[in-house]
Amino acid sequence: MRKAKPKKRIILPDPIFNDQKVSKFVNHLMYDGKKNTSYEIFYKSLDLVGNKLPGEEKSALEVWKKALDNVTPQLEVKSRRIGGATFQVPTEIRPERKESISMKNLIAFARKRGGKSMAEKLAAEILDAYNEQGGAFKRKEDMHRMAEANRAFAHFRF
Repeated sequence: MRKAKPKKRIILPDPIFNDQKVSKFVNHLMYDGKKNTSYEIFYKSLDLVGNKLPGEEKSALEVWKKALDNVTPQLEVKSRRIGGATFQVPTEIRPERKESISMKNLIAFARKRGGKSMAEKLAAEILDAYNEQGGAFKRKEDMHRMAEANRAFAHFRF
């Protein structure tokens, strides 16, 4: 490699839960540098999750973390060109990338939902992911299915 690797930036924890993961999620949620708006959407959606699960012994933050774990993929396929043919090679995902993919998928599928405010859409997607349903969970299942189907090409791993 010609260039030096850039330093990892330290992300400050969020003001309410004092959690770095929340800050990363809000950064993914943010549009046009509107971080306050993103925080409002996130906290409002956690309130909605808490209201929809009143009998749950877990807090809304724990439900969100479990939902993120449920949509976190372990494997992905990468295209690898060998002798004129392109193979889909299954590879394991680095931990930082796993976290990033799960957050992006959760947000993307929340945005695709119909109608209501973003906080309500995000709350609904979090609840679906927590119950192992919804678009983000389906995306993870599809990624794993693709990796499983192409397991024969695992020896081309790079």
